Amino acid sequence: MKKILITGVNSYVGNSFEKWLKQYSTDYEVDKVSLRDNTWKQVDLSYYDSILHVAGIAHVSTSPEMEDFYYKINRDLTCEIAHAAKEAGVKHFTFMSSIIVYGDSKAGKVVIDRYTQPNPSNFYGQSKLEAEKLILPLESKRFKIAIVRPPMIYGKNSKGNYPKLAKVAKTLPIFPSIYNERSMLHIDNLSEFLRLIIKNNDRGFFFPQNKEYVKTSNLVKIISEVHNKKIHLTKVFNPILNLMISRVNIVNKVFGNLVYDQDISAYDEPYHNKDLYESIIATELEKK
Repeated sequence: MKKILITGVNSYVGNSFEKWLKQYSTDYEVDKVSLRDNTWKQVDLSYYDSILHVAGIAHVSTSPEMEDFYYKINRDLTCEIAHAAKEAGVKHFTFMSSIIVYGDSKAGKVVIDRYTQPNPSNFYGQSKLEAEKLILPLESKRFKIAIVRPPMIYGKNSKGNYPKLAKVAKTLPIFPSIYNERSMLHIDNLSEFLRLIIKNNDRGFFFPQNKEYVKTSNLVKIISEVHNKKIHLTKVFNPILNLMISRVNIVNKVFGNLVYDQDISAYDEPYHNKDLYESIIATELEKK
C-alpha cells in the first residue's frame, strides 16, 4: 500500500484526488495536512512514500499588494515542504504547477509544445515558475520530482472561470460564436493522471489535458443543453470582440486561445475517464 500525504486541506484538487482514491482503498492510504501554520512541521513525513503538494493560492486577487503573499505561499512554502520531504526520506514529490507559467491566452492561435519556454504574465505564474526552478535541484535517485502543469481545471464545485461560464449558459438567451481553442482538464481525468504518476514514481514535467480542445461558445452551448435550456450563438458581436481580445483581460480569458500540443499530454496508461460531453454532465448534473 502506497502512503500519500496531500498538502492543503481545503484544496479542490486535493480533496477531489482523495475522493477519487477511495475506489482504490486497498492500494493507497491518504492523509491531508494544513500548511496554514507551522504545525505541519510536527508531522512525521518519513511515514509517507509520496507527497502531493497542492497547497497554494490562485484565484485570490491580482492586486499588487498581494504579490509578496503569492511568492510566500506558492514559491517559498513549496521549497520548504520539498526540502523537508527530501530530508525525511520521502521518495516522490508531486508539485501542482499550472499552464499559467506560459502566460495568458492570446487572440491568435497559441500551441504550447515541449520547446515552448515559460513566459509568465503575472506574479501568480511567476511564483509557480520560480517554485519549479527552486525544487528541481533537490531531485536525486532517491527523491523524484514530478511537476504537473494542468490547463483550466473544472468539475463539480470547481472554482475559477468555469462556474462563471456555466452561469452565463444557464441564464443568457444569446452568446457570441467566436472560434477559439482552449485546453481544459476535468477533475476526474486529472485525479486519475495524478494517481498514475504517483503509482509509477514518475519524474519530469507533465501536461495532462482532455482529449478534446474546447471552443468557448461550444462549451456554453453544451452546458445549456444539459440543463434543457436554449441559447442562440451569434457572430454579430464578433468584430468588436475580436478587437477587445488582446486589450481587455476578461474578454481574453473567455475567448482567447491557449492549448497544449496533444503529443505532450500523452501517457503510457489511459487517464481520460470522461470525454467533454460526459464531463459536463458530471459537472452540472451529478450530485455532490
